[in-house]
Amino acid sequence: MTSTRAFAKLAAALSFVVLACWPFIAGAASAPAAEQLSTGEAILFHNFRPIVTFRANFLGAPPVARARKSENRIDELTPSQMVQGIELTPFSYDGGRGITLTVNDNILLAVIDGDLDPQEKLTLEQAAERARKELSAALLADATQRRPAVLLKGLAFSAAATLFAFALLWLISRATRLLVARLQRVIEEDDAASKLRWARHGWLLVQRVSQLFMGFLWLSVAYLWLTYVLARFPLTEPLGDRLGDFLLDLLETIGTSFIGAMPSLTTAVVILFMTKAANDALGNFFKAAKAGRVHAPGLHADTVSATHRLVTVMVWGLGIAIAYPFIPMSNSDAFKGLSVMFGFMLTLGSAGIVNQLMSGLVLVYARALSVGDFVEVGENGGVVSQVGVLSTKIINMRNEEITIPNAVLVGNPIRNFSRLARERGTLVSTKVTIGYDTPWRQVHAMLIAAAKLTPGLRPLPTPFVYQKSLEDWYVEYELFAHMDQPLKRVSVLSALLGNIQDQFNTYGVQIMSPHFNSQPANNLVVPRENWHTEPAEPETPASATRQG
Repeated sequence: MTSTRAFAKLAAALSFVVLACWPFIAGAASAPAAEQLSTGEAILFHNFRPIVTFRANFLGAPPVARARKSENRIDELTPSQMVQGIELTPFSYDGGRGITLTVNDNILLAVIDGDLDPQEKLTLEQAAERARKELSAALLADATQRRPAVLLKGLAFSAAATLFAFALLWLISRATRLLVARLQRVIEEDDAASKLRWARHGWLLVQRVSQLFMGFLWLSVAYLWLTYVLARFPLTEPLGDRLGDFLLDLLETIGTSFIGAMPSLTTAVVILFMTKAANDALGNFFKAAKAGRVHAPGLHADTVSATHRLVTVMVWGLGIAIAYPFIPMSNSDAFKGLSVMFGFMLTLGSAGIVNQLMSGLVLVYARALSVGDFVEVGENGGVVSQVGVLSTKIINMRNEEITIPNAVLVGNPIRNFSRLARERGTLVSTKVTIGYDTPWRQVHAMLIAAAKLTPGLRPLPTPFVYQKSLEDWYVEYELFAHMDQPLKRVSVLSALLGNIQDQFNTYGVQIMSPHFNSQPANNLVVPRENWHTEPAEPETPASATRQG
């Protein structure tokens, strides 16, 4: 059943090609005797062969009428008359000379002085002799075609060519399906790590390309089949010759054009090769600069990648500009039209893109941020994961990726918490407010102890506490510590606050900030003997002396 469907598809393909070419064949077969040219001339055809070109009026008949009458006379010949010799009979008429072509006293056509082409420089006798040879060949083909042996031989060769064409088309179809199936298996087997993983997303494109390639091969086979079959019959042999000549002329044109374009194409390839060599040399320099092996004035580690990209674009742009005139057909109207179209599209759509590109360059060369920095832009804060040419990506504390256009970054203040930290880590802080009746040294010690117990905070540099302000009813303390992974800021701060509560509960210190409705009976002061309440450490004599 499958082979039947395949055979039907192949037959349909061949039928499509024949039907597509049929207007040409039918048009040539049923072409009028006179093919009138724009100059008023008319060409006499018989059995797809041009016999003679009429250019002048004769006995009041224009060229088209002369060609039509001549074709009617030729069609009236019997099969026996077609194989008889054609005689040339000169004659004179009022205004010139002429030669008639006759068969058994039947005048078929006449060639006169006015039909001669001045550029061919033929005499009337030579033109008549050429017409006689062409007409004899056409009549001989007509008579030969009527022979059963010739017809059967042509049909046999055509049948063999048809079977061969079907077999070839089937092989092409089979090979294409096997190739596509093999490619699909490779993609499915290497789903995770294969370099062809991109093809899964372009699988439809792969199928379309394979179908187009198979269709091109089918049409090529069908064209060759049609050319061969037409050439097997004497009557349609000129059509087969025309199809073959067209294919040969096309191949000759392509080959000649390719050979003629070789010097320019070689020059363009050499220029692009030298451009690549120069770009590779510059790439090695920038790689060494990025690794710290080379130092250049004004070239920082944060700007090496951007500078490399800019230099690469300039080098390749210069190379392509130099090589462009050597590309074949670069001066053609088609290339010029495409250049104008792409330039127009670039002009309309590049305003916003150029703004983003320039903003990206400002960010890079201002060294406002880099990958891995913990930054805050407006209400968005997180770690920079990518600094692109058009936008910058930030991963916030909720593990969400935020894409911010570079123009927005340039237009807003950027708070970089990592720029000055680097080897010390990102600085984090939290605040508490404690009453005046709690020794400040005890509060400092409890906050630092809570920080040291919190996973994710670095023990070095040592956490420290600042007393930010002395408010009406309480003292504001702020604890500072360093951390290595800014994305874990929320979880680390949560653990830190829990440890702070544990420390204050352990030593019986109330975190709630006091507010008073009336003046307390006694002053809220810390007795000197309670200044170093645990976990605060007692001061050494040296430090006490300094304080005194």
